[in-house]
Amino acid sequence: MRDSDRKRYLANLTDRYVRRRISRRDFLRDAGHLGLGAGALGLGLTRPFGGKPAFAQSEELRPNQEVLDWVREVSTPFRGTTLKLATESTPPSNAINSQLKPFFEEASGMRVEIEVLPLEQVLQKLTLDIASQLGTYDLYYIDQSWAAFTAQDVFDPREQMADKPDLAMPDWNFDDFLPALVDGIARYEDRLVGVPYDIPIFIMMYRRDIWEEMGFEAPTSLEEYYEQAKAVTEAGDIYGATGQMKSGHYSLECDWTAWLWGHGGSIFDADGKFAGHDERGLEAMEYWRRLYETMPPGVTGWTWDGQGQSIAQGVAASMMSWGEFFPYFDDPSATKVSGLMEAVRCPPPKHPLRTVAETGFGEIPGVGHQGGSSLAVSQNSRNPDAAWIFMQWATSYDTQVLITALGGGTGPTRSSVYDDPRIIANRRVGPGTTRHLDVVRETIANDMGSEPDLPEWAELANDTIPVRLGKYFAGDYDSAKEAMDDIAQAVDGIVSG
Repeated sequence: MRDSDRKRYLANLTDRYVRRRISRRDFLRDAGHLGLGAGALGLGLTRPFGGKPAFAQSEELRPNQEVLDWVREVSTPFRGTTLKLATESTPPSNAINSQLKPFFEEASGMRVEIEVLPLEQVLQKLTLDIASQLGTYDLYYIDQSWAAFTAQDVFDPREQMADKPDLAMPDWNFDDFLPALVDGIARYEDRLVGVPYDIPIFIMMYRRDIWEEMGFEAPTSLEEYYEQAKAVTEAGDIYGATGQMKSGHYSLECDWTAWLWGHGGSIFDADGKFAGHDERGLEAMEYWRRLYETMPPGVTGWTWDGQGQSIAQGVAASMMSWGEFFPYFDDPSATKVSGLMEAVRCPPPKHPLRTVAETGFGEIPGVGHQGGSSLAVSQNSRNPDAAWIFMQWATSYDTQVLITALGGGTGPTRSSVYDDPRIIANRRVGPGTTRHLDVVRETIANDMGSEPDLPEWAELANDTIPVRLGKYFAGDYDSAKEAMDDIAQAVDGIVSG
């Protein structure tokens, strides 16, 4: 199938799925075979609390005047231009759209239309725009799972920097983007599909008051974490741990990978065969089963939202999950735990992590499961130079500082932002806190885990694996080994075609 035909077919497939004319399973299978294959794909779900950001307020948090002066000067030829972006509800997009965009529009004389949509609808807009080549959208929000599909349809930012020196923002400094994110999120083979824009990642969060009452320190091993969660649960007032374990849902696969990687296992071996049923995989399942007994009864019906609310409403005392929960927990108007939560790195793996050479399909084991995205300029845009100006501004150091300090919630993708005085000053209890960000930075550098990259991964991560894991926790298998052997047979059958 020619590339243009493949893209038209995928656009039609995505449109049919969004309109509920085909099943999720059929969509995941067919989209994966067309090269759109990874975890968070076409689910129609919101990010953890992404639609309700808790913004801090400060008259001092305003864009740098020198940056706005550059925007004003470089945008002179493009005044009156309208730029369009369709994006998932992420902390950067929410902060730009609700608080920062007017500053750019006033300085540039441009209009920026940002459509904040469920992920499946973002994918629908993107695939239709790429297939039609109409250039309806000037900028693309690219989930890391879409990098392979979009690589030839967006500008590599290195090309824009080289080809448009007259449009270059002073001190934009591409090297400031965290290298692990450039390679793990924005790169496909030898191309960059934009720049790192957003980085949700697993960290550990726990109730400091309860841990102190029990005489605990932050756990230094996974086994110690289990023992602490068990003791808290047995004390009777609150459950020690919680999870995102809804059967058949991608969130359940995310939890599984953290425990699998944390016990030195991997999803695939170097031969591309499923490895989750080997010795390390079964050890992870045994651990997970014990930890599950310390969680609230409703956990098998929860995605990340239910998991987060179990902490926010005082039902559970700890979790290993997305770091962007943390600023929400600190909001006294929304939760019962403001000022009570502590953030630390997840406990280290029990056994050494497998290397990329020991896994398959580019899988990178690490207890800090990540799910980042990039921002890119479309090659079909009618206004690529104007879009490049906006993209530089939206991902610049100054804008990232404002996104983060105003309460964006997720970790910055630039190294220098973590040490900005405005970010450090926001390390206080309250909505939009940044007091967890050192943990996020350390996790990106040391603990980041990335799922494999293969066409069938969409189907495997959203259906094949979490459906069977859900059946295991529902008691439909006699043992973890039976469940994992069944998963192995199903996965290897799908991958082998």
